[in-house]
Amino acid sequence: MIAYIKGIFEELTEDGIVVEAGGVGYGITVPPSLAGELTFGEEVKIYTYFQVAEDMQKLYGFANREDRRVFTMLLKVSGIGPKLAMSIMSAVPTDELKLAVVTGDVKTLSRAPGLGKKTAEKLILELKDSFDAAEVITGGRAPQSAPLVLDDAFSEAAQALMALGYSSSEAMKAVRQVEAREGITVDDVLQEAFRHLAAF
Repeated sequence: MIAYIKGIFEELTEDGIVVEAGGVGYGITVPPSLAGELTFGEEVKIYTYFQVAEDMQKLYGFANREDRRVFTMLLKVSGIGPKLAMSIMSAVPTDELKLAVVTGDVKTLSRAPGLGKKTAEKLILELKDSFDAAEVITGGRAPQSAPLVLDDAFSEAAQALMALGYSSSEAMKAVRQVEAREGITVDDVLQEAFRHLAAF
């Protein structure tokens, strides 16, 4: 497996970039957001997933290990191949994608071209237990002493905000502004989240 490629960003292609490393130009399919962050002629480090099929070999690239990990998890969902997984990651940023999975937000996932409602529901069902809901919603700030309470309070608050019409990214941003503490209730989280939403 090619874990990553470190080299000079040389070219932008139709579906990705070319990175020259050791005198070889590697064509790597990347999300458009990543391609837009790179500067020609500068050294980059791209974490890769190497697909080998009967009729082709293809490199997919990501900005960090976590993005690559989520991509490989998507590939384990029946009905999702590398092309659709990349479409999902291009349409929904990793943090937002994980929040959509733990909160069951089919609408956000369905923004990805080619991902229908049924496949989005299957994705949620198959990956829901793969992410720590409290960690996803609080941004990893949950105290170790009360993870289940926080899981419930922050997850329910995020779902309530989305039911009120806020997007999953807005809900996530708002609840992550709330300080994670022992004994916090859904009402506490919502009250503080609304204050942060009013300030956005």
